[in-house]
Amino acid sequence: MLRVKDINTFYGTSHILHQVSLIVGDGELVSVLGRNGAGKTTLLRSITGINPAKTGTIELDDIDITQMKSHKRTRLGISYVPQARQIIPDLTVAENIELALLGKGMANNRVPQMVFDYFPALEPIAGRKGGVLSGGQQQQLAIARALVQEPKLLLLDEPTEGLQPSVVEEIQMIIKRILAERQCSVLLVEQRLDFVRDITQRFAILETGHIAAQGDVSELTDAVVKKHLQV
Repeated sequence: MLRVKDINTFYGTSHILHQVSLIVGDGELVSVLGRNGAGKTTLLRSITGINPAKTGTIELDDIDITQMKSHKRTRLGISYVPQARQIIPDLTVAENIELALLGKGMANNRVPQMVFDYFPALEPIAGRKGGVLSGGQQQQLAIARALVQEPKLLLLDEPTEGLQPSVVEEIQMIIKRILAERQCSVLLVEQRLDFVRDITQRFAILETGHIAAQGDVSELTDAVVKKHLQV
């Protein structure tokens, strides 16, 4: 599904990602972990084309997308839920979703019933503006907005950040359901180890822009966590 090979990404003159390589298979969930500033968000932004890699290659379904514009990557099947969620505050829940459909170039830009099947809490507030939603509601809207684009690859940047435990459980169940029911792979950046261990097939740990460890989630032992993740 996704093959990232030896990418180097910069912010201006700052070298953030160093020869990073990563694979996400069909229907697989891979988690990326690391301390603050390790380059996790930069990796996702490189895959989306928001911060393109300077060297190396990124392939989606064997198509080289390394130099492709961000909107074209969306059309090919990459949907991104950023850490800040980026809900448009003055648009309603429904309008936020309709805008995502428009960005994908879908002819029917009405909110599909599938959204309320996965996110029933959004249906009674479909006419409410995004700026007045709770953190949990905004996160559900952000994932719903990505999901209506029918992605092949869903990128999630810390979807549980700042959420209360009951909402984290809801997000966890939604991600599991997406993996089980839709033809979609997931690349997840996350800090909660229990969350990662429960839903992940494989993991990678970034350390100062380098891949420091990766493998099957069963290899994400306490010793690995202590070595690479604990401050």
